Amino acid sequence: MPHSANDIDELDEDLKSKSEIKREMLQLQKYAQKLVEMSKHQRSRLPLTEELKADMILADKIQNKHEALRRHIRHMAKVLLETDLEPINHAMDVMANKHQQETAKFVRLEQLRDELINTGSEAIEALLAEYNKMDRQQLRQLVRQASKEKKAEKPGKYYRDLFSYLKKFTRQT
Repeated sequence: MPHSANDIDELDEDLKSKSEIKREMLQLQKYAQKLVEMSKHQRSRLPLTEELKADMILADKIQNKHEALRRHIRHMAKVLLETDLEPINHAMDVMANKHQQETAKFVRLEQLRDELINTGSEAIEALLAEYNKMDRQQLRQLVRQASKEKKAEKPGKYYRDLFSYLKKFTRQT
């Protein structure tokens, strides 16, 4: 008698060794533990199912009860077994990468500030075209003062003020 696709899938599941199933469950328990250890704010940014959200609330309540928490994490691993983990993994990757994104943004702002100081009017006009809410007069004044500081080889107050001003407006868009 020929086997249907469903029969073959069931056979594959039956062929998993006990050890392999245990390893998978241990991985899911570690994953659940990692979720439980995240702050409430971080977890709120994850696309969790309603059941997992409720499990997280319960995990927070039993945090000090070691054995109960261990059993609860085992339960969560079973729930995770039937959950699509891809969206959760993606959200966790984005959160982990946020620091690197902030650093890159900081470097871009420094480069923009230096370009404004070195190039002057051309760069100012291009920036104003991109960020129309910037105050032309204030931007020109900050660039002019920062340029004077740089020529005097004393980058200081206006140099930092220009950076802060750029940061304020580029964050809004």
